[in-house]
Amino acid sequence: AAVTMSVSHSSRLNKLVREQYMRLSQDGLVQVTYVWIDGSGEGVRCKSRTLEKEPKSIEDVPEWNFDGSSTAQAEGSNSDMFLVPVRMFRDPFCLDPNKLVLCEVLKYNRKPAETNLRHTCKKIMDLVKDSHPWFGMEQEYTLLGINGHPYGWPDNGFPGPQGPYYCGVGADKVYGRDIVESHYKACLYAGVKICGTNAEVMPSQWEFQVGPCEGIEMGDHLWMARFILHRVCEDFGVVATLDPKPMTGNWNGAGCHTNYSTEEMRREGGLKHIEAAIEKLSKRHDYHICVYDPRGGRDNSRRLTGHHETSNIFEFSAGVANRGASIRIPRQVGQDGYGYFEDRRPAANCDPYAVTEAIMRTTVLNETGVETKDYADH
Repeated sequence: AAVTMSVSHSSRLNKLVREQYMRLSQDGLVQVTYVWIDGSGEGVRCKSRTLEKEPKSIEDVPEWNFDGSSTAQAEGSNSDMFLVPVRMFRDPFCLDPNKLVLCEVLKYNRKPAETNLRHTCKKIMDLVKDSHPWFGMEQEYTLLGINGHPYGWPDNGFPGPQGPYYCGVGADKVYGRDIVESHYKACLYAGVKICGTNAEVMPSQWEFQVGPCEGIEMGDHLWMARFILHRVCEDFGVVATLDPKPMTGNWNGAGCHTNYSTEEMRREGGLKHIEAAIEKLSKRHDYHICVYDPRGGRDNSRRLTGHHETSNIFEFSAGVANRGASIRIPRQVGQDGYGYFEDRRPAANCDPYAVTEAIMRTTVLNETGVETKDYADH
């Protein structure tokens, strides 16, 4: 009997026909695809326009607008939102000289939209730039068929228990490697700072890592990597979900572990600065949990149970090489006496701008409590 995989109709369109059109000359004109975060704080949207010549820097890309009432970002009666280009990448789908451009969203009055968390993150990163914060984020995600069931899982029932899938090889161990490898190549082509990938503990769950990135660059590169992932999955007819607990029961959830260091942590004797930062984080656990997923901790409460390589959402913990702790100090860092640490609490669907900003507020700007401080514009 033929196996019917749950893939989208559009993925079955003839890609060879498409190839023929993609090879046509553009006569010096350039397609620019504007990418932005929608009103859910999780979804990305995009639209394209033609520019007369190839933009050499972000300044060459004009502002644009869109209908915010269709992205849950504005009322119908006053729906124009501004797209302000902030970072440019090469386009791995339409190829050079075409561009992907990440944008901030501003409202009609030029104030940042509610889900534009980049705006304040950028302010904070400018304030702390002398500490040269480096980040690396590990984005876990799960591939689903178009029916919402994990891709490659049996239609009724479950695969065998976790164990053989993590970093697995073989058709009975991993599902969807084509997508993962295509995404990796597309990110490299685009100029996204992707630095690795692996199959995860739950079958059809994968992870890619982005970094090291300094300051605001972390959020920019991770969001573009996510856009490229969704776009690659579209070509293959499957769906990537960043849900932190896509399958209930005895299956690992999905996080976005965040590795972090400042210049002084990376220098000889930096371990004492790492320990001081962890001490500050321990006193502000509730604030961090609140910003580490888009629903104020509710998404993460399904994932951070204290089981399946997670810490308990209600308790802060730290340890060397401990994957059940809130904060893990890698064994190598413990031995060397300098390096970085890993915050294992952010959910897979976190906003990297919110996460990196929160870490800077607590560890460098020494904020305490659940309120954030407003800093005067420089």
